[in-house]
Amino acid sequence: MRLIQITDCHLLADPSAHGRIGVPLRQLDAVVEAVNRARPQRVLVTGDVSQDETAASYRLAERALAQLDAPWCWLPGNHDQPTLMAECHALHDELDLDDWRVLLLDTHISGQPGGELGALRLADLGERLAGDDRPTLLMMHHPPLPVGSAWLDEIGLADAGAFWRVVAPHSQVRGVFFGHVHQAFQGVHALADREVAVYGCPATTDQFLPGSTTFALDEASRPGYRLIDLGKGGFETRVERVDL
Repeated sequence: MRLIQITDCHLLADPSAHGRIGVPLRQLDAVVEAVNRARPQRVLVTGDVSQDETAASYRLAERALAQLDAPWCWLPGNHDQPTLMAECHALHDELDLDDWRVLLLDTHISGQPGGELGALRLADLGERLAGDDRPTLLMMHHPPLPVGSAWLDEIGLADAGAFWRVVAPHSQVRGVFFGHVHQAFQGVHALADREVAVYGCPATTDQFLPGSTTFALDEASRPGYRLIDLGKGGFETRVERVDL
């Protein structure tokens, strides 16, 4: 089964409005067209769908994502308004994919650039992992480990330590995927008995410069998406870039 992750669309109410580099809606349309050529069975949008947090921006997103040839779902990022998202297109917390499942985790904190799961969501995650031992992927917006950019590492997942303590007893967690960082990223988190692969995804809009101490754009990089091919107990993943 093929999944595709797209993230950080940063749409505005005005469909012709410019972002930092380019027009976000046009960039999203180009990514959607490229994703369709890759023929996924599911598409997951990992947050920051909106930039201005307006109902109109979510309606634009829903119309653009409706052009996908596969079912899609989304979760909120720090720029999003979950209530407005849910009014436009349902928020789901799990995908049942026969031999696999994907858990969608909400790390949104209202009014804050960083993220957190919090005690209740962490407890729920632990219960869901304990109740099903199928191979599992976790999707969220905020990175649960440092990505090597000082300014981004300050606004990652605040309770990352608690998150990994919940994950540790559950060897069926095969990988963690996040948005927020506007760049390709691949790393691992070491647990006592194994390592868990962790992946970031390029934005559909502008890209951030990897390894930067302060905010900086990578003007030479293009929008992209992450492709995830699920196999028997394992997966392969890579990033694809999109020409505009």
